[in-house]
Amino acid sequence: MTTTNRKPFNRLLLTGAAGGLGQVLRQALQAHANIVRVSDISPMAAAAGEHEQVINCDLADKAGVSALAEDVDAIVHLGGISTERAFEEILQANIVGTFHIYEAARKHGIKRVVFASSNHVTGFYPQGEQVDAHSPRRPDCYYGLSKAYGEDLATFYFHRYGIETVSLRIGSSFPEPRNVRMLSTWLSYGDLAHLVDRALLAENVGHTVVYGVSANRDLWWSNRHAAHLDFNPKDSAERFRPALEQQPKPATDDPTAHLQGGAFTAAGPFDD
Repeated sequence: MTTTNRKPFNRLLLTGAAGGLGQVLRQALQAHANIVRVSDISPMAAAAGEHEQVINCDLADKAGVSALAEDVDAIVHLGGISTERAFEEILQANIVGTFHIYEAARKHGIKRVVFASSNHVTGFYPQGEQVDAHSPRRPDCYYGLSKAYGEDLATFYFHRYGIETVSLRIGSSFPEPRNVRMLSTWLSYGDLAHLVDRALLAENVGHTVVYGVSANRDLWWSNRHAAHLDFNPKDSAERFRPALEQQPKPATDDPTAHLQGGAFTAAGPFDD
């Protein structure tokens, strides 16, 4: 691995760079690499200088993804659809696309992937019940299913090819939590950047699953099986509680009121 100017990596690849979290990490990753190569199917801001490379790529294009990963030391894979959609859309962007990422890593000898998984891998657990990386998965939608598949890909590529992955089961990452559910699921941008830092730099991660969540008071998720990452979130949603608790409460039969996955558990079907 090339180390220049005391940065851990020479070149990092960030997919999904046009999205909200991609834009945050595009800036944060500058501290870790001499060159950050950013990619998305959607338009992105132009490169800010020689330390950035901007390449549009459809993750469903296997040859394009392989070219995207050339001369890369590690991949931060955020690319794909981040909301619930029809299965056919999820299939190409999230399932086929993630397979192409891992194949590109294999072909180019890349040994570290940071994979943006989701809390929706376990979204059918009741709110208030604490789960961890060893709890049986309960995907709550096609999107959650695609992230469960990505975690299985990560396990396979580690055992077969030695490619290490940290799968980030990201909660709700916004500048501020937007509703009462997010008092438990919120991940601040600062804690997100810290989490990706640890996912890139921690040693001997194999395939580690970690929940991306700040140090909120009422946590539904435990990271006891990811302690080796040394992820120590600093922020908390608690200061937003008084305002959020003034919002109208959901109906008792609304999944937002009792399932961890919230509205995702009831989205669709899309072809009726």
